[in-house]
Amino acid sequence: MAKKAESALASGALLSELRGLIESARHHVAQTANATLTMLYWHVGQRIRREVLKQGRAGYGEEILATLSQQLTKDYGKGFNLSALTRMAKFAEAFPDEAIVAALSQQLSWSHFIEILPLKQPMEREYYAELCRVERWSVRTLRERIGSQLYLRTAIARQPEAVVKAEIGHLRDGGQMTPDLVFRDPYMLDFLGLPQDYSERDLEDAILREMERFLLELGVGFTFVARQKRISVGADDFYLDLLFYHRHLKRLVAVELKLEKFQPAHKGQMELYLRWLDQHDRAAGEEAPIGLILCASKDAEQVQLMDMDASNIRVSEYLAHIPDMKVLQAQLHRAVELARERATRGVLPNEQKGVSE
Repeated sequence: MAKKAESALASGALLSELRGLIESARHHVAQTANATLTMLYWHVGQRIRREVLKQGRAGYGEEILATLSQQLTKDYGKGFNLSALTRMAKFAEAFPDEAIVAALSQQLSWSHFIEILPLKQPMEREYYAELCRVERWSVRTLRERIGSQLYLRTAIARQPEAVVKAEIGHLRDGGQMTPDLVFRDPYMLDFLGLPQDYSERDLEDAILREMERFLLELGVGFTFVARQKRISVGADDFYLDLLFYHRHLKRLVAVELKLEKFQPAHKGQMELYLRWLDQHDRAAGEEAPIGLILCASKDAEQVQLMDMDASNIRVSEYLAHIPDMKVLQAQLHRAVELARERATRGVLPNEQKGVSE
C-alpha cells in the first residue's frame, strides 16, 4: 500500500508538472502569435499610409484601398476587408513608433488597440496603452476604464502636455508609477448602493462590504491594511478611517472619508496621521506615507492655496451616485482645461470648482 501511495503521489506530481509545461507553452504561443499579428497589422497600416493615403489625392487613394481590400479579402478572409485596412492605417497613424508598438504588443492584443484607437487625444491613447501594459488589463477592464473617463479623472491629466508625456515616457522606460498616475478625482462609488441620506459610517461600512470593487476603483497595487486605525498621540486617541498599502508606490496610503465639502481643518488632521504613520508604521525602504481625503465636494482654488502636495496629501471628490456620463465628461474636460491653464501660467484660477458643483 505504501508503494502504491508513493507511486500515486509521484504520478500526481508529474501530471501537475506536465500540465504546467503545456499551459506555459500554450501561453507563449498565444502571446507570440498575438504580437506577430499586431505587428503585421501595424506594418500593413504603415504601408497603406505611405504608399496609398499620402499621395495627396484622397479619392484616388480610397479607390486603390478598396481594390486592395477586395483582393486581400479574397486571398485571406474578411480580416482584411476595407474597414479592417482602414483601421490598420489609423493604427499606424495613432502609434507611429514601431518600437513602442512592439513593446506594447507583448501585453496588448489587437482587441485592446481597437478599444484605444477611437480616442482622439494622443496623450490619452498613450496613457491607456501604457497603463494597460503595466497593470495587465483585460479588454473588458480597458473598456470599463475608458467608459468611466479614467484618464480625465487622474491627476496627470491636469498637468501640461509636456509633463504628461514625460510621465508616460518614464513609465514606458521601466520607471515606477507616480502618485499623479495613481490617484483620481473624482472616485466613482456608485457601486456601493448608498441611500440618499447615508452617514459616514454607512459609507465606511459599504466600502468594507464592497472592498473588492472599491480596490478596483482605487486601481491596481492597493492592499487593504486596517479600518479605524488607532493613532495615539499623548493622552488622546484618534482613528484613521482606512489604511492601505500601495506596492508600486511602496508607501502607506491613509484615507479619510468626509461627507461634507473639504475644509481646511481636514489638512491638519491628515498631517497628524501621516506624521504618526511615518514615525511608527513606516517600514525600512518604504516611501513616506501619503494621504487621500475623500470628500463630497471641494473648492479647487482653496485646495490649491493650501499646497496639499507639499504635505503628501491628495484631495478628491467621490460620487456616490453617478450623473449623466456626458455631463460628467464635460465637467471633467473643463476641470482639466482649467488645471492646465493654471499649471502653464503659474497662477490660480478665479473660479475653478470641483466637478460635482
